[in-house]
Amino acid sequence: MGKTVELSQLAFLQNFSTEFSTLGDDYVFTRITESDRRPGDFSGGPVRFDGMSWLLCFGGRLDIEVNLVPSTLKANHIAVTRPDSFFEVKDIDWTGLDCYVLFISKNFIRDINFDLNILGALPVPTSGVNVSPVQEISIEETELLKEYYDILHHNTRNSDSNYSKSIARCVIAALTYQLIQIISRRIPAESTERPRSRRSAYVHDFVELVHEHHLRERSVAFYADKLFISPKYLSLIIKEALGRSAAEVIDDYVILEAKNMLRFSGKNIQQVSYELNFPNQSSFGKYFKHLVGMSPSEYQRSN
Repeated sequence: MGKTVELSQLAFLQNFSTEFSTLGDDYVFTRITESDRRPGDFSGGPVRFDGMSWLLCFGGRLDIEVNLVPSTLKANHIAVTRPDSFFEVKDIDWTGLDCYVLFISKNFIRDINFDLNILGALPVPTSGVNVSPVQEISIEETELLKEYYDILHHNTRNSDSNYSKSIARCVIAALTYQLIQIISRRIPAESTERPRSRRSAYVHDFVELVHEHHLRERSVAFYADKLFISPKYLSLIIKEALGRSAAEVIDDYVILEAKNMLRFSGKNIQQVSYELNFPNQSSFGKYFKHLVGMSPSEYQRSN
């Protein structure tokens, strides 16, 4: 893989954060504001965080891309990314920027005793699969969620206490339930009561499979076989639903991974070719240049 950022590697954020705190290997809180602006702080291409991230914005603007889905985070918006998501900041409007960011490790998430019946009841819209991770909320809801972040921030001051982890588990669980309640209010009842069509289920499952297998598999036939449908039918429904062919979706993920590896992994081009299951460096180079417009070595030199 390319650069997978673990919680322990986020300490650098305190160098350009208005506020920063951490509770061991469990979570990191940081507040980034207009006063923290420094050239190039957030540039560097897509990275993958192995836990969850929660971004709550009070002002300014962040143009982000999560798993190839572009979104804009601005005042009274929240974004939540699941573990192992690709995340890239595309542009920042620093004027009035004020964001709380919470990073939660995968292991700590497993320690939280969520009520699975409640999580399973979360309404999910049925219109497509490229759902933005960003949700607009009201000013009152923003202030409410801010209180949870503040509690987690202040909880780190007693990190040597026997109770700090228990407090964090309860607060993060409460924050999750609160957000589910907020999202539930915004999804029309008819969109959640209507059963998901077979086609939309195929589209959803295809994207999930590509996210899981794109490091090794680039064949449409592989994914069609996993879904027990023909490659021709898979290509048809993906094109209709996403406006891009199944092959293009697969290529998008592979190129995203390749860029990440070339920029961050420290591996040479031949090693990246191997990681992405190409027969040799030459075939990888041709594939990359065809889709990106420059060779892997040119891409590395351009950053």
